[in-house]
Amino acid sequence: MGSFIKQLQAKTGVASQFLTKHGSVYYKTLLEKNREYIAREPTVEKCQELSKQLFYTRLASIPTRYESFWREVDFLKQKIRSRQDLKVEDVAIGVLFSLECYAWFCMGEIVGRGFTLTGYYP
Repeated sequence: MGSFIKQLQAKTGVASQFLTKHGSVYYKTLLEKNREYIAREPTVEKCQELSKQLFYTRLASIPTRYESFWREVDFLKQKIRSRQDLKVEDVAIGVLFSLECYAWFCMGEIVGRGFTLTGYYP
């Protein structure tokens, strides 16, 4: 166990040195590639304007998302009505999706309880 910790410390030291040496280069390159997305004058007013644009853009997309949701529901209803035509692949994908949703629900419950498996803190 002690040798494992020493190996881990050595590897983290190497990774830290690499990030120290190359991290700023990556940061500068990333900013150069995405220069058009950087606000020229990052003022409070500009940030408020951008947040309003984002809010109203999302608000304007609600009708299309609503229509898309009901198309998906209709497609699901059609699949359920013709369940004799379902392939094993489709059923397996549905089962895996359901299991993933349940797993995320359980993870949310664990996080909500303060990372305990047995229950809430008193």
